[in-house]
Amino acid sequence: MFLEDVKILENKKIADNYYLMRVEGDKIPKSSKPGQFFMLESKDSSRILRRPISLHNVDENILEFYYEALGSGTKEFSKLKIGETMNIQGPLGNGFDTEVKDKNVIVIGGGMGMAPIKYLIKKLKINNNVKFIGGGRNSNAVEIIKNFNLDALSYEVATDDGSVGSKGNTVDLLKTILEKEKVDIIYTCGPHKMMEAVARVAEENNIRCQVSLEERMACGIKACVGCSILTTKGMQKVCYDGPVFESIDVVDIDIIDPNGGCC
Repeated sequence: MFLEDVKILENKKIADNYYLMRVEGDKIPKSSKPGQFFMLESKDSSRILRRPISLHNVDENILEFYYEALGSGTKEFSKLKIGETMNIQGPLGNGFDTEVKDKNVIVIGGGMGMAPIKYLIKKLKINNNVKFIGGGRNSNAVEIIKNFNLDALSYEVATDDGSVGSKGNTVDLLKTILEKEKVDIIYTCGPHKMMEAVARVAEENNIRCQVSLEERMACGIKACVGCSILTTKGMQKVCYDGPVFESIDVVDIDIIDPNGGCC
């Protein structure tokens, strides 16, 4: 983990309130894992707490963050200009397991759960057969997929209104794939109801599943108890033990907060 003032290379609006920020620094570790996050500092001293933002991609000394400008902190981030600096802290948390090899894997991203997916796919497809399923309310919610490198893998997209891909949801697409193909691992990040459904489908089919939980975070470094959840291993903290967990370890996946978290 490190603290660094990084320079903003790009901070563009993708659609609606969705933004993609690229920053450059000198201390950025090459060991950052998909599913980890960074705490971004506000320039407004009245906002004491940093904002947790998922790592979207790593390319040498450049980081990408995909975020939605909703609250005062993220709205401030959306106004930052190229050449300005911001202080970031990270990488934090427990990311996805990308050390697997020769597996048939499915990666499912929904809505803002697309945040860690670009880097996750990039890592997994090196040694595995990867299928990607993306979903969202409408075309704006899946516009970020154009920023992914989907070469050498198959993918499907579903939107609630049918504006992009098929009309429906990611879970229906998952069920269709599982009827035809053997899958070893499922990775997912997105709305809590989507991940809950994905986890249950995985359990029904005896498939390992990793979920990236969303929970409100204050410190991001295990110093407080604000993001504690109950798991089969006892109380654990989403910011430190997660945000990625094995789905079977989450005692009550309904605890996931769709309004908070790093994704």
